[in-house]
Amino acid sequence: MDLELTGKTALVTGGSEGIGKAIAWGLAKEGVDVAICSRRLDKLEAAAKEISDATGRKVIPIAADLTKDADAKAFVTKGHEALGRIDILVNNAGSAPGGVLEHLSEDDWAQALQLKFMGYVRCMRYALPLMVKQGGGRVVNLIGNDGRKPSYWEIAPGAANAAGYNLTLSLAGQYGKHGISLVAVNPGPVRTERWSGLVNAMARDMKLSYEEADRLAPASIPMGRIAETKEVADLVVMLASPLMHYLNGTMIEIDGGQEKALMDRLRDQ
Repeated sequence: MDLELTGKTALVTGGSEGIGKAIAWGLAKEGVDVAICSRRLDKLEAAAKEISDATGRKVIPIAADLTKDADAKAFVTKGHEALGRIDILVNNAGSAPGGVLEHLSEDDWAQALQLKFMGYVRCMRYALPLMVKQGGGRVVNLIGNDGRKPSYWEIAPGAANAAGYNLTLSLAGQYGKHGISLVAVNPGPVRTERWSGLVNAMARDMKLSYEEADRLAPASIPMGRIAETKEVADLVVMLASPLMHYLNGTMIEIDGGQEKALMDRLRDQ
């Protein structure tokens, strides 16, 4: 199927590794020119060169810390200048620390909200007016299933993600009349560079071995495994297509049918 993406442009946050890099790859393979951002310029430039060399598309690396409003504005502005327009914005940058209430500090809560939620707010604040001027666009927000499937070990990301759902739905209602549609993609556990760190934190908080903690997530998923980055990226690329533009205010879980509450019950045994 032709996704009709050739010649389109996209901004992808958190594009130097993990899901964001896989999304940038997927879009470039479909003929999209991409600007990517992350905090570390060296990893960002390496990812941009790798994707551009393989696909022949323009891939622009722009260092940005999305906890800072000025950096978010600079990323959107520079990306727009380099690409000429913004057809697609993929908000992906951000993580929030797992942990139970007793182990979460004020800094943990601030990190969860400042990057995972406010980073998305900042990028949309600057990108959406540009999309209005050009007559339309598409926003795909990578959020997470813990905002809809609560777990007591994921209360910080769950709170940030629930706010992200509300934001996506609210803006879908506001900007639809401008030809701009917004959707949320909500992954469950994904095998990224961060996965081992999350398992270590879970093992610490739940007084489990690493091996025991690493089995919790697959045991809560009927398919028996966590997702690969390409699986999430393939869904995002499809949703970014003009063929999917009428989907607005839609939220899609990509978590293998995870029963999140099973993780808590397994930990409590």
